[in-house]
Amino acid sequence: MSNDVFEPVQLGDLTLANRMVMAPMTRNRADVNGVVTPMMVTYYQQRATAGLIITESVPVSPEAVGYPFTPGIYTDTQAVSWLCVTDAVHSAGGRIFLQLQHCGRISHPSLQPDNATPVAPSALRPEGQVYTYSGKHDFVTPRALETSEIPKIVAQFKRAAELAKHAGFDGVEVHGANGYVIDQFLRDGSNLRTDAYGGSVQNRMRLLNEVLDAVCTVWQAQRVGVRLTPENRFNSMSDSSPQMHFSYFIKQLSKRGLAYVHVLEGDMMAKNSELDYRALRSKFSGLYIANNGYDLVRAQTAVRSGDADLVAFGTPFLANPDLVRRYRENLPLNEADQATFYQGGEAGYIDYPFYRDEEE
Repeated sequence: MSNDVFEPVQLGDLTLANRMVMAPMTRNRADVNGVVTPMMVTYYQQRATAGLIITESVPVSPEAVGYPFTPGIYTDTQAVSWLCVTDAVHSAGGRIFLQLQHCGRISHPSLQPDNATPVAPSALRPEGQVYTYSGKHDFVTPRALETSEIPKIVAQFKRAAELAKHAGFDGVEVHGANGYVIDQFLRDGSNLRTDAYGGSVQNRMRLLNEVLDAVCTVWQAQRVGVRLTPENRFNSMSDSSPQMHFSYFIKQLSKRGLAYVHVLEGDMMAKNSELDYRALRSKFSGLYIANNGYDLVRAQTAVRSGDADLVAFGTPFLANPDLVRRYRENLPLNEADQATFYQGGEAGYIDYPFYRDEEE
């Protein structure tokens, strides 16, 4: 029998109820200390019918923060608050991974301890503006990390992985995507270093490898995933040869026995793609999660053909807490309200309705 998005799938030693993944989406509903709020507990529990939930990106240290009201995973208080989320999701029969994040240059001094300059592999200022507690501000030129500082970042990821385990998560996803610090090291448009962390593909992957080595001392590799965005231009990102470079990265990741590799296919800024993602997928022997603009028809086609093992849905899950049922029964979908994507209240967050049968 051919695979189907509604069929169970084995993710390492975890059995997922279906192959539909709730993609990580920043929603800015934590408190000012990066602590989970009650409405966040409701939000994730509402969507627990997903085969797997991947949380919004969660900073691994105060220096990793890039946006206001984002939940952290660098204090005991934050970890305890996340326990409310994992308990709620598990009580509803779901599975949930926490996405470990460091924003790097995608931040602002006002979001950093002591108003420090954000760090990056190289002192290249991204275009555009960043949201802060006092409104939008132009990005600043980041400070290039000293080679001697990089082990501290690796240690922050490890500590965050430990706290995620204490918080009851089923696993973690290392965020190597979307123009944040690991992605900044991976792609040669943002990494101009001449030390052991720059230049060749091997060197540019060194930070990701060191983070994975550290995280996998806390979690078994089968409970660790990685997210990548080979050609996404978001946050002023570019690469001279993404097909070649990410073929190497993914082939190396395949040797680790990870839970999965999670790939945003194409450029979410333009909704197009110039890469051969099937060729990239073929480099990875484990589970492959496809993401970016998938609907049910595209997802079924990808899963049944073997082009993807699971498919991650973003906006559809945001607006439809019962997306699995709606897709399975061909029910109409709620429309997403973009004006409330990053607002701080319950509106556009936990008030999207579940489908109600007429007889109810």
